[in-house]
Amino acid sequence: MMLIQNKIGRLGSFETAGKIIDWLQLEWHETRKRILRKQTNGGKEVSIKFLNESPDLTEGDILFEDAQTIIAVEILPCDCLVIAPKNMFEMASVCYEIGNKHLPLFYEDAQLLVPFEQPLYKLLLAQGYAVQQQQKKLLQQLKTTVAPHGNEGSTLFSKIMKLTSQQT
Repeated sequence: MMLIQNKIGRLGSFETAGKIIDWLQLEWHETRKRILRKQTNGGKEVSIKFLNESPDLTEGDILFEDAQTIIAVEILPCDCLVIAPKNMFEMASVCYEIGNKHLPLFYEDAQLLVPFEQPLYKLLLAQGYAVQQQQKKLLQQLKTTVAPHGNEGSTLFSKIMKLTSQQT
């Protein structure tokens, strides 16, 4: 069993010539787990223990290197919703709907990606948004932590809607 307690770099910044890249395949939801036990494609047992913080692993992160092998992260594709907002107003509205459901949100190529959920899919279609169901790698999760909802007059959503309504 190999114990991994930190990332040591990214594939693009390491010399890989003559080394075998042994992929550690992860589901998108495993990338933030602080403690995880998995097996690489090459059969090595790996125990990940990031005790101080979330690892925020992403595709291409290197977890181990020796003279022959590099163990790197590969994110597996999953069934997800792909939403292509037409403008900033629609972007804000979709983000608000997804945020109200406390779902993870990803962004790629001007599209929003969410792990597939049938009720959300039906809701977004019914509201007229351009949404598709596809197999994709969920790689760039948006940091969506904001101040809690309150009754201080104007909300974060109302501020976003005001800003975007000026641009449409």
